[in-house]
Amino acid sequence: MKKKLLVVIVGPTAVGKTEIAIEVAKKIDAEIVSADSMQIYRYMDIGTAKPSQEEQDGIVHHMIDIIDPDEEFSAADFQVRAKECIEDIHKRNKIPLLTGGTGFYINSICYNYTFSNAQKDDSFRSLLQKEAEQYGNKYLHKKLQQLDPIAAQKIHPNNLRRVIRAIEVCIKTGKPFSYYEEKTKKQESKYNLLMYGLTRPRDELYRRIDERVNKMIDMGLVEEVQRLLKMGYSPDLNSMRGLGYSQIIDYLYGKTTLKEAIYLIARDTRHYAKRQYTWFLRDKNILWFDVSKEGKEKTISNIVNDIEGKLKYT
Repeated sequence: MKKKLLVVIVGPTAVGKTEIAIEVAKKIDAEIVSADSMQIYRYMDIGTAKPSQEEQDGIVHHMIDIIDPDEEFSAADFQVRAKECIEDIHKRNKIPLLTGGTGFYINSICYNYTFSNAQKDDSFRSLLQKEAEQYGNKYLHKKLQQLDPIAAQKIHPNNLRRVIRAIEVCIKTGKPFSYYEEKTKKQESKYNLLMYGLTRPRDELYRRIDERVNKMIDMGLVEEVQRLLKMGYSPDLNSMRGLGYSQIIDYLYGKTTLKEAIYLIARDTRHYAKRQYTWFLRDKNILWFDVSKEGKEKTISNIVNDIEGKLKYT
């Protein structure tokens, strides 16, 4: 059976994915499926760099504004809903264009990840959360290390949500969390994948990150966070602990100055961009374009030409 086409555009935050993906989508008659773990939330627009209706420029976007900030949403949930969007786009004889910076979301679609069927156990998770609050994140990470050293090596101690999920899977299924990750590596993609990565020199990317953070502040990030808190959303929610939001919450609670919060957002975003590069560089299916070297228009043209050229031979 002939595999259906899936175009994918990835890269670190602030590299210019959104703009380039929209222009590519216009030229190949595609609809965009967002793979961003923060843009799924309603009311969180500025801090997530969500494209406005004007920026979307008539291109249909899926998987944006689909849940409230206090709703649970896992990578497995993303996979189910994004696949439904892709299937619907194919049925209408259009091309799905998957784009974003959340590598785990991207891979769950591209490589048909098999997720553990361990049911969420809120009371068990709450217990682990309390242990982390009492003894620290590293204490919980050591617990994971004993259960699954491979997973512990890959998951950062501060990624508490994932550490808790990994421990939960180990306990509930009797199998290491890494067992499921290993299974995903062996899955062949169900799609005809055309994957493109965007890059820029590090100093230029970091400058763009600094500019983006300052722009977010000018656009009203502080007011956006204030509004979310007034709506009753707890600072302890996963969504509110996201990059940009947690730092502004600390400022609003008097733990830092605004200047310090801005510095921390930019610093942590740079660290995040570095982790994104590391993740995507492992994928040998990705064809990379240096946007700084090629220029935006040439990058768009190169991607479109590559897609059209490969489609001739499929």
